[in-house]
Formats: sequence, structure tokens, C-alpha cells
Amino acid sequence: MSHQYVLALDQGTTSSRAALVDDNGRLLCLEHREFNQIYPRPGWVEHDPEEIWSTQLAAARAVIERSGVSVREIAALALTNQRETAVVWERRSGKPLCNAIVWQCRRTASRCDDLRNRGLADAVRERTGLVIDSYFTATKIGWILDHVPGARRSAEEGALAAGTVDTWLMWKLTGGRVHATDYTNASRTMLFNIHTLGWDERLLELLDIPRALLPEAKASSGLFGVTDPNLFGAEIPILGVAGDQQAALFGQACLSPGMAKATYGTGAFLLMNTGAQAIESDHGLLTTIGWGVDGVVEYALEGSVFIAGAAVQWLRDELGLLDHAAQSERIAESIEDTEGVYVVPAFVGLGAPYWDEGARGAIVGLTRGAGRAHIVRATLESIAYQVHDVLEAMEKDSGKALRELRVDGGASANRFLMQFQADVLGVEVSRPEERETTVMGAAFLAALGAGVWQEREEVARRWSEEARFRPTIGQPERDRKLQGWRAAVARTR
Repeated sequence: MSHQYVLALDQGTTSSRAALVDDNGRLLCLEHREFNQIYPRPGWVEHDPEEIWSTQLAAARAVIERSGVSVREIAALALTNQRETAVVWERRSGKPLCNAIVWQCRRTASRCDDLRNRGLADAVRERTGLVIDSYFTATKIGWILDHVPGARRSAEEGALAAGTVDTWLMWKLTGGRVHATDYTNASRTMLFNIHTLGWDERLLELLDIPRALLPEAKASSGLFGVTDPNLFGAEIPILGVAGDQQAALFGQACLSPGMAKATYGTGAFLLMNTGAQAIESDHGLLTTIGWGVDGVVEYALEGSVFIAGAAVQWLRDELGLLDHAAQSERIAESIEDTEGVYVVPAFVGLGAPYWDEGARGAIVGLTRGAGRAHIVRATLESIAYQVHDVLEAMEKDSGKALRELRVDGGASANRFLMQFQADVLGVEVSRPEERETTVMGAAFLAALGAGVWQEREEVARRWSEEARFRPTIGQPERDRKLQGWRAAVARTR
């Protein structure tokens, strides 16, 4: 029996990856290529767009070669990517004007302060669901136009193209024939009206971004274009595109309102499906587009925890309490309780729902008997507490009680952390068999676009659980632990 395959590209912040997924939803093989991180000044982060492209192309070719699958058996190409990073290039030559400005870069913080001081926060939130922050793409594009000689005039003349990383890769994949993005990536730019599904003319005017620069925004599942046949030996239709966190939400089969996922990486990203309703948050969350499939757009609430896995790296690299990150699980389980010790890893401030850039980290509740195991255990617990705070805000905003949390990312392998997460939430935590949920989500979107699968329910049928963690403590103990956590957080602000 012959199979149809999806080539899924996952362009991340530190590496470009490619995977081949079959029509049964199985990941057959995965290749990755790392690329350079560029730090011109403190707080500035850049990538070379040409290096992003070359590493992504190399990973894609390698996974096809390794799999032994014929290119003509590949029904679709899927693309997922680091969000918010800005690239500007010349339409005629296809050459970038400068390095990409990465989502982490803070160079436009003062510009964002100016926009807030002008009273534009409400206009931005109402139209985009976002807060004004240098995290998002708009002020990065503006910075390039203002600092590369002649760029603004060229942009106004229509000679330049701009976009997030998905847009840059589609341009390169199609030989410059397609300048497009999908709704999820567009919704992270601070320029896209998530209600009308178009670039917002008022915001373009306020932020001084020429409309001619921007790509066409399309649904996440459907035809974007076809690859240049010279790249892989035959054309492959590009049929699924989504930003990495939205792709993970789809890959976790969180297809019904109220379903949520948490990705535990350096930080932690949480998204809750809110269905056809774009819910404006009253509790420090972002409103974003989840995906557009079969003519229907669904929305999500998003919250970010700045420091998750990075806190375990801190234990290893700065404090020397661990030889390797996986050791934290055994050490945490060597004691019954932290005995009142709390770690608040506010190393770069606090994210959602606090949004306190001035907060700083602290270890609270130390006694003479506190030791290595208490600090290690408290650090792991801090990750779960932060995730709890975001999910609590999501429940308040959405009016929906969380039934379970689906988890992925590196730290989801830590059984102690996942069990404590279930305990502190009071709901079950589910870990899937396939941890590559971002890649799989993009592949599922493309499979639907190609007609390999006919309906979204096939995504849910192909999702399978590897482990489930059930709460083991009662509400009084949960309340006591959370009360101590909140008191610790208050001391850092």
C-alpha cells in the first residue's frame, strides 16, 4: 500500500529542522541544522536570513534523502516557525537589507514606550489582541526602515518586501513568486486586525509602515504556492503554515474551546482554545488567532512564562547544584516537601499574568536546615506555579474550567514536575506519545490542505497519550502551597 507524505519544516530560534510525516500521522525521521546567534549590543538579537534559509534547505534535503521517499510521494509541504522575528528584503534581488531582528530583541523598547505614552495601547489591543511591546514585529520593521539608508523610500515605492520568518521562507521556497503569511503569524505583528482578518490601516498609519511591504495573509490550511522544482527535483505544494505555538496547539489536538496546552522550553508558552470567540483578556493575557481551517477562524488566549527550563539550567550552570538537568527529578524526589522554601525565577521580570519587568528573582523561606534538595525541588515547583497562574487567568477570562492540560517540550519529560503540575492545578496532565507537537501540528494542517485527511477529527484520532498524571493532594494542601507561592512572588515585585 502506497503512502502519501508531508514534508514539515520547523524553523526555530536556534535551529532549522525538517521532518517527514506519513498519512497515518507518524513521524518517520527528523533532521536539524543549527545556526548562529548574533548579539551586536546588549539586549539586541539578530539572525542572518540567508543562514536561516540555507540551514532550512539543508535540513529538508537531508530528511528526504535519509527517508528514501520519492519527492513525488510528498503530497504537501508544511511550515512552522519562530514568531515575531522581522525580515526585510529587496523584491528584485531577493537579498535581505540587513540581519533579521529576532523576537527576543529589545532594541525598540523606547519606541514602544513612546507609543504607549501617546495613548495607543487600547487601539492596539482592540484591533490586534496584543499589548504594545518590542516583542512583536511592527516596531522591528519600522526600525529597519529608519536605520538602513534609503529603506523607507524604497518601501514606499514598493521595492521592498517584509514579513516574519514563514514569509521569508515561502519567498525563497517559491523562487520569489509568493509573498504570503498565515493568519497566526500575521496576528503576532501588532499590525493585523484579528477581527477583520486584514492589515489594519489605522495601525499602519500610526506605526508608519507602508502597506506595500506586507504579505498577503491567508488561512493556515490551504494552498500558498508550490516550491521551485529545482530545490527538491519536483514541485511540492505548500499547504499548511502556522506559528510554532499555534502549531503545537493544533498538534496537541486541542480542537475544542477550553482545551489548553503548555510547552515547557526555556520559557513556557500556554495557549487555550477559545473557539470562534476572540476573548479580550482582563488578566494580562494575549488574544491571538489559533488557526484558520476550512473557512473557519478559531482564536486562543496566550500566556508566556519567561523562565521555565532556564531555571533548571541556572541550577546547573550558575549554582552548580546539578551535573545535568535530568538529575533534578531524582533530587526533588529525595525529600517530601520544600519545607516552606520557594524559588521565584524572575530573572528577567515576570510575564503573564503579572507583566512586571522590574521584578527580580528570589529564594524565600530559607532556614538553617534548607539545603540543595530543597532549592532544586522549589525551582521545579516554581515552573508549575507559574503555569498555574497563567491557566488561572485563562479560566477567569474564558469562563471555562480547565478539564485537563496537555503538555510537551523538554521539561515535560520530568515526571516529578508533571506530577506536581497536576497537584497544583487540581486537574489531570496528559503527555502525548509524540513529543514533536509543533512539527506534527504543521503537518496536520498541510495534510488537511492536501486532502490527505478530510476532517479535523482525524487529527484527534491520531493523537495518542503516553502518560497521564492525576492530582494526589486535596484542596486544603493545594491552597496552602499556593498561598506560600503568592507571598513569595509579592516579595519580588
